[in-house]
Amino acid sequence: MILKADDGAVEERESTVQSPKAFIDEIEGEVREAIEAEHQLDFLGALKLYPKAIGWSVFFSLGVIMLAFDPQLLGNFYAMPAFQKDFGYQYNGEYIISAPWQTGLSMGNPIGQAVGALFAGLPMELYGRKRTFSVCVCGTAGIVFIQFFARSLPVLLVGELLGGLLLGCYVVIAPAYASEVCPIAIRGTLTSYINLCFVMGQLLANGVCAGTSKLSNHWAYSIPFALQWFWILIIIPGMAFAPESPWWLARNNRFAEAEHSLSRLASSKVNVKATLAMIIETDRFEQEMEAGSTYWDCFKKINLRRTEIGIGVYAIQVLSGIYLINYGTLFFTRAGLPTDKAFDMGIGFLAVGFVGTLCSWVLLQHFGRRTIYNVGLTILAVLQLLIGFLDLAPNIDRHPNIIWAQSSLMIIWNFFYDISIGPVCFVILCEVSATEVRAKTIAISTAVQAVLGIAMTVAIPYLMNPDQANVKGKLGFFFGGLACISLVWAFFRIPETKGRTYEELDIMFERGVRTRDFGTYTI
Repeated sequence: MILKADDGAVEERESTVQSPKAFIDEIEGEVREAIEAEHQLDFLGALKLYPKAIGWSVFFSLGVIMLAFDPQLLGNFYAMPAFQKDFGYQYNGEYIISAPWQTGLSMGNPIGQAVGALFAGLPMELYGRKRTFSVCVCGTAGIVFIQFFARSLPVLLVGELLGGLLLGCYVVIAPAYASEVCPIAIRGTLTSYINLCFVMGQLLANGVCAGTSKLSNHWAYSIPFALQWFWILIIIPGMAFAPESPWWLARNNRFAEAEHSLSRLASSKVNVKATLAMIIETDRFEQEMEAGSTYWDCFKKINLRRTEIGIGVYAIQVLSGIYLINYGTLFFTRAGLPTDKAFDMGIGFLAVGFVGTLCSWVLLQHFGRRTIYNVGLTILAVLQLLIGFLDLAPNIDRHPNIIWAQSSLMIIWNFFYDISIGPVCFVILCEVSATEVRAKTIAISTAVQAVLGIAMTVAIPYLMNPDQANVKGKLGFFFGGLACISLVWAFFRIPETKGRTYEELDIMFERGVRTRDFGTYTI
């Protein structure tokens, strides 16, 4: 490993890390100093000391952009004339995709995510974050061929289902990696960046579809499918240089490699030896608590509360109405907007979400995770109920101003979603899970969220389609009611995790600290 000597020259020597206990005993004072330094490190200081960690965290999050891009394409295709004509049937003089096929196609991705997320946990622990990510990207490259050449609904369904299996792995890999390579000061920002990747993927999909929707042949939907190869061409060359997670290396007793990985992620001013000792000490403490490392361990008493919180914050994304984003353009057309205006509104819908996620980074530096989450969820519930009440106006089809008001409220809703529960979900999910079972806790939470997504994927087309329930804006009552129920749970169960090291969180959960006391508890 390369280190700087006192005189500034560069000398080469092997890592001195051997036995974990002996290593921690050797530099116990430095560990205390490292913990104190981590608490005192501010946001700007972390940016200066960990630029490479930030860069690699962003790199691993590119997979989430692909994850968000694919299902968003389908939501737009349902409102695209060329896709409707090639894959749909005529109803009252216009082509539409039947609700059963909308359900089947849209379900391919969440079903794949549920299975893929659970599958990701095992290879991530056996082979590491880097190798698992590499295999998934190569697999995605091949599956895009199925989607690109599909000319029938059954073939497209196969492509979506297989694609979802691999895409579901990305949402487990990215937050786990981000939470393991960055200090406390920027941990919230980089884990919440996962939400920005979702927004970017959805925004790019809407923008591409808005540009190709005017084409009258299969290129209207084939071009968007082909653009998924762009991200793969960026990721594959970079994987050769990506460092592995030092937490995973340390848990597998590869201490010299973990120390080398830390040195690649941090600047030369960081005491990586003390940081490594902190990682080993946290891992040792979790082993003493018998936190375990299997899926079953996530549901043992020591981890059950943490698993519940992780599942809850992720599931509430679906229950509050996030799946309407995938049907945003279709929602606007069913509300009464012209097709071109609906596509424009869909782009604005996600552009506002992009800005909201950026604003959340400022909030995360000044307010607690619990506060942002609960206040944001309250606002989302109120906005959904307002959309529902507006739809009760008599002869609403004759009042375009009401339709525009509902569409505008959906945009405002998306802003508050992406300033609160959207990004903060990933922060809380990564911080409450024990390091030994973090990948598996994220995988379980993702799978549960995907199962709820399957339920919404079944329900929404039947609720929105003109040949089915055609409830239009009254969907606001449905999601507003679920958001109110979710708020009650969130108030009593989500603790404050801001500014805590993973070992401190381990101690507080092990001691059974009450939810309301997490923010002020002294260890």
